[in-house]
Amino acid sequence: MTTPIALIDCNSYYVSCERAFDASLKDVPVVVLSNNDGCVIARSAESKALGIKMGDPIHHLRDMVRRHGIRVLSSNYTLYGDMQRRVIAACEAFARDFEIYSIDETFLDLAGFEDRDLVAHAQAMRNQVQQWTTIPTCVGIAGTKTLAKLANRAAKTDPRFGGVADLRDDAVRRKVMDVIEVGDVWGVGRATATKLLDLDIRTAAALRDMPMKQARAVGTVVLERLVAELRGEAANAVEAIEPQRKGMAVTRSFGTPVTRFDHLMGALTEYAMRAGEKLRAHGLVAGRLTAFFHTNRHRPDRPQYAASRAVTLHPMTADSLKLIAAARRGAERAWRDGYAFTKAGVILENLVASELRPRTLFEEPDDRRARLMSALDEINGRFGKWSAVTASQGFKREWKLRADSRSPAWTTRLSDLPLVKT
Repeated sequence: MTTPIALIDCNSYYVSCERAFDASLKDVPVVVLSNNDGCVIARSAESKALGIKMGDPIHHLRDMVRRHGIRVLSSNYTLYGDMQRRVIAACEAFARDFEIYSIDETFLDLAGFEDRDLVAHAQAMRNQVQQWTTIPTCVGIAGTKTLAKLANRAAKTDPRFGGVADLRDDAVRRKVMDVIEVGDVWGVGRATATKLLDLDIRTAAALRDMPMKQARAVGTVVLERLVAELRGEAANAVEAIEPQRKGMAVTRSFGTPVTRFDHLMGALTEYAMRAGEKLRAHGLVAGRLTAFFHTNRHRPDRPQYAASRAVTLHPMTADSLKLIAAARRGAERAWRDGYAFTKAGVILENLVASELRPRTLFEEPDDRRARLMSALDEINGRFGKWSAVTASQGFKREWKLRADSRSPAWTTRLSDLPLVKT
């Protein structure tokens, strides 16, 4: 018998975070936009009912926004990240271990709670999250992660479950799997779904009954494991310890196209600084940095150019100043005048734990640089992001993201705290 796994999923997460601090957003259509206020990445139920799709460009929706009074917000990832921490805190007493799958989804290992009524247990957890954060959630319970995802989908789409679906019940599991389309099963990509439909495998139940050998032939060992999970054989345990990263990237679109090299370097400097912070926070060093930038691919009427250059980091490092220098070397080799660049970034690869990095023959300990980076992180952590930066990052930062309708940092900036009028 497998240990029960729950998946708690926050409903319309970004919109729910915004509504937690702005009552005027309740019961009205709301959309949250991507970086640079480009396209829709989150919708309230009212916006979904109007037919707005994920990824719709906002400039295509202007008439609808005016006609229906849709509230349009820029994304506020500082707020969403902090609210996630509060959701996890509210769930802590209800599970043995956690695995954060995404900013709005968390798997919970319910080992030790099997003797309880797990539906009531999950309802109590939902109430706790709602009370602490106001964010509505749905919970799916099953013996494997894949089934927990199906259960969560059922809890979210079928009001008869009351927000919690438990697929450990054979009859309930059969009914749910008979109606969920194979393309909606967690882990089945578009190409695999097409292959399965060609074989007349159209539902989650049909995929569960697929012979294992055939599953491996169609989708390698990945699909074979997925079929096993649908049969209740756990192939992916809840990972309480985050697996070590192999790579990371910091990329952004520009609010205004960049035509000068010093402006591009200002952006790449900020991204390299941020990448260094992330490396140090995870106790990692990188062995290679790639700097890239490109023009707007959706404007073929304008001159097009895309470039990337990789630089080996020798010795491997998490030093932001060395990452900035590497980004500059890559950008200088790739730069061409006469283009308007709209996006850039840095990618770090060959990551290893700092204490395991290979030493070079003539390398000497440099404690001063390590202390400098530590001081930099402490200053920016205590006084706010980018309180201390390098000069090459610049002051005006014309390339910064456009976010004309961003809500305040309600929970993380003292000056933005909501005020109560008495």
